[in-house]
Amino acid sequence: MPIRIARNVVHLEGHCTVEEALTLLEALRKPRQPKIVLTACLGMHTALLQVLAAAPRVTIAPPADPTLAGIVMPFLQASRAAS
Repeated sequence: MPIRIARNVVHLEGHCTVEEALTLLEALRKPRQPKIVLTACLGMHTALLQVLAAAPRVTIAPPADPTLAGIVMPFLQASRAAS
């Protein structure tokens, strides 16, 4: 399963598809903002990226893959700066 939730930490692992967007959104709607760990993420649908961008107070650990991190993290940082 691409999304694994352990206590207050949400792990996105492997290739995360659009089907996981609702699960991620529900995890982010909880009163305590979870930490998002992308370390094992190998790819993600843009819907997940949009959900993460809409949650500016969330702490995000970047993907281990430097190419994916180079795409995802600047987008998320720019979305936080704009809000």
